[in-house]
Amino acid sequence: MKANKLLQYTCLTLTLFSSCKKYLDKNPDNRTQTNTVDKVKQLVGTAYPQADYLTFAETASDNAEDKGAGDINDYLTAYYFWNDYQNNESNTAISYWNGCYSAIASANQALQSIDEYNLGTDADPYKGEALVCRAYAEHMLSIFFAKPYVNGGDNSSPGVPYPTTPETVLIAKYDRGTVQSTYDSIEADLTAGLKLLSANAYDVPKYHFTPAAAHAFAARFYLFKGEWQKVIDQVAQIIPSGDIKGNLRQWTSVFKPMSLQDFNTSFTKTDVKATLLINSSYSTYQRVYATPEYGYGSTLSNMFLSGGNCVGKALDNKVAYFGLPNYTTYKWKEYFYYATASTGYPYLPVILFTVDEALLNRAEAYAQLGEFDLALQDLNTFYSVRMSYYNAINDAVTFPKIMAYYSISDEKTGIIRAILDAKKAEFLQEGLRWLDIVRTGITVKHNVIDSKGVETFIELKPDDPRRLFQLPPQAELAGIKLNPR
Repeated sequence: MKANKLLQYTCLTLTLFSSCKKYLDKNPDNRTQTNTVDKVKQLVGTAYPQADYLTFAETASDNAEDKGAGDINDYLTAYYFWNDYQNNESNTAISYWNGCYSAIASANQALQSIDEYNLGTDADPYKGEALVCRAYAEHMLSIFFAKPYVNGGDNSSPGVPYPTTPETVLIAKYDRGTVQSTYDSIEADLTAGLKLLSANAYDVPKYHFTPAAAHAFAARFYLFKGEWQKVIDQVAQIIPSGDIKGNLRQWTSVFKPMSLQDFNTSFTKTDVKATLLINSSYSTYQRVYATPEYGYGSTLSNMFLSGGNCVGKALDNKVAYFGLPNYTTYKWKEYFYYATASTGYPYLPVILFTVDEALLNRAEAYAQLGEFDLALQDLNTFYSVRMSYYNAINDAVTFPKIMAYYSISDEKTGIIRAILDAKKAEFLQEGLRWLDIVRTGITVKHNVIDSKGVETFIELKPDDPRRLFQLPPQAELAGIKLNPR
């Protein structure tokens, strides 16, 4: 876990951390001088959110179900029923908001130091990283706390604050701007940062935005913007050799034969070629999601069976359980960071970008452009390393299979649905399903089992204001308007 030793939190972060009031008595400009390239490099290493979105994103999505029994947790209950949870403890939306703005603070200080001390071209990779880190944090904030971007539509609804300089006053005022202005700023940072990045600037590249990871981020960003050709162009630059299949997660040949313990350790290692970016995040997700009432249960486990996809074959993903019906993918291995000899905090190495997501994003872009053969080709490449004894002829995804499986006749709708379902299964317990839910307007359906065992259902429709997570109450101190309820 990277400790932020070079930067006092900025006032934006401070006003949103209810537990950090003691800092308000300090000079907010009392920072260690970041006056060398090496110090900037260390500082930019803290420009990633040291909080995660796994818990609240998964619980609010259709990757969670009411199992009728299990551990009751206040924030899991709130997110499952799409209610606001206003505490900032770990695993919550407010904790993630704070983590993103802390990361942005580090990026802003690094950028200012590079200019202030004229650090020259040697600092370019870290300047590029800081810009891309700021763009990434802002994009994630916009996904969870603002309405989705609409290509050619109305994007005048509130965005998220986009600070670009370190703070020098105790209480700064901020404006949310609009979704359009937020996306414009993200794109400007991302475009400028991509030009400066280097794959050889880091001791452990997969914990940093290398060019490959940044192109994967760009592909996701343009998918949200609905600029399909740009998605395709960005994915093409992730693996210059073009060997996408060889760089996917090798479920059938590598992960499936492993024991659960070996898999749990190996899944987040830096030697997995499919992994493009990992982030150390303070999190208790793996333990909280062991036996919750609201989480991954028996119904959801069916997505890995032969009837769970349009191919008609079972997926080779790992499925374990802590006593039925408490299933887990067992992807996350918890570590412990010792701040002192006896104190510290748990963290997970969370995978933020993969070749797998990029491939499926490209498949959707092809489908949106009407290039259905290329979309099917990408989807079949994806499935070819996830099904034992996969046969390229008999097991290929085809339009007749898609039409029959979904009982629809429109080819474009069918293949996009197939792609989204492939992502839903692949990234179970990785938090990415929520991104597709908000981006494509999927209605989320949750079951509810009462004390008598009677099951009913509730829905979160595309126009429901609760699809936007609520900002922390303290944000109003900085002049930031909360989301409507």
